Amino acid sequence: MPGHRQGRWDGADEKAPFLRNEPVKLTPAWEGANLPNDTLNLKDIAMDLAPPKDKWNLIYLTLIIHGLGTLIGWNMFITATDYFKKYKLVNEPDLSTNFLTYVGWASQIPNLAFNWLNVFVKIGGSLTTRIVWSLTMEVLIFVVTIILAMVDSSQWQVTFFWLTIVTVFLLNTFNAIFQNSVYGMAARLPPSYTGAVVLGSNVCGTLVSLLALAARGFQNLRTSAIYYFIGGMFVLLICFDTFFALPLNRFYRYHDTLQQRTMHVNPALAATNAAASPGKSRTPYGTIFLQSAIQLYNVFITFFVSLSVFPAVMEAIQPSEPGFLGDIFVTITCYLTFNFMAMIGNVTASLWQFPGPRLLPVFTTARLVFIPFFLLCNYQVKGRQLPVLIKNDWVYWVASALLGWSSGHGSSLGMMYVTRNVAPENASTAGMIGAAVLVSGLVGGITAGRAAPLLVSLALPARA
Repeated sequence: MPGHRQGRWDGADEKAPFLRNEPVKLTPAWEGANLPNDTLNLKDIAMDLAPPKDKWNLIYLTLIIHGLGTLIGWNMFITATDYFKKYKLVNEPDLSTNFLTYVGWASQIPNLAFNWLNVFVKIGGSLTTRIVWSLTMEVLIFVVTIILAMVDSSQWQVTFFWLTIVTVFLLNTFNAIFQNSVYGMAARLPPSYTGAVVLGSNVCGTLVSLLALAARGFQNLRTSAIYYFIGGMFVLLICFDTFFALPLNRFYRYHDTLQQRTMHVNPALAATNAAASPGKSRTPYGTIFLQSAIQLYNVFITFFVSLSVFPAVMEAIQPSEPGFLGDIFVTITCYLTFNFMAMIGNVTASLWQFPGPRLLPVFTTARLVFIPFFLLCNYQVKGRQLPVLIKNDWVYWVASALLGWSSGHGSSLGMMYVTRNVAPENASTAGMIGAAVLVSGLVGGITAGRAAPLLVSLALPARA
């Protein structure tokens, strides 16, 4: 027995470090045996010819969960409007009315800065470090949010508002790091696994809308909000847990090692990796912008239109027919319908690439009609001067579904087409530019939506 010499205890075990500076040896999990990476991928040439399979689609499902995690913060805060407007900020009408606009800016500005920075500056660092720390900070911010829901803030509502905005800003700053890292992790796997992250992010809005409906079963808004945000934190904890399970899976370790070997053999490819050293050749940003300009416009205008009316305008539209869908009118016709149909739009884009690259600008530009359409619905009844022309709740609901579907379909096609006209070695940069333009469209739409209350409250000129 270690530490014993001829039946005597010499204290050697007490002096030995608890955590040794040596590779971690994984115990059997998920698939029975976990061989070292070199044994798994390099020692036996047959593994290259017949790589491990993703048994039970565990890795695919894990990346869907991480896709959920990338948008859980944004969706949780924009969907909990009743809690913020009718409970926490009930005595601050200005902050209550413009709450979603402030949340939108606080959410997307850090995302915007990070995405554009990522285009021009290769951000290094271990994926594990970035994912673990960003998720940890997001969970802590959700804990703060839950505590704020528990305390009585009726005497300091303005302070509560700014505390909430700061937490939203910090949450989305760390989420931008997490999101970028998740896509980097998925890039090590076959292309369909990047699609799993996208699918998860698209499902997120629908899931949060259903969670908001379930939370309505509680007696009051305070209790509802507490369990609602606990649900969001639970999703992040699942992301945290499943991330550490990835190295235990032979399929993931095979592709991870395969990428490391490729990077070792092809240093030019390594230079394009965010975790590697910057390449010696200069990236032709101007050429990439010119070659993909039309598709970048499609991505921008799609999200600009969507965020101009969703959720700030649509959540303030009231039913024209009293009692239509009751208290869940906004949750159903705005959040659930838009998010579900956007998810369907992503699916249809993968199955049916129409319109093509040439006609897509016509499709995306035509969506501008949604902005005046929703302003002419039963929006902001108090203080409104512009006449309400769309008085049928079913027509509004169908338009909400079309807005969501066209947003998902058009944005997916635009992102698909962005890399078609650029050289293969510039495809990665074009994709990052497309992601940055996407977020720019979000911020532009949120900013434009701020003008909606002003437009409908302007007095029309009197007729002669």
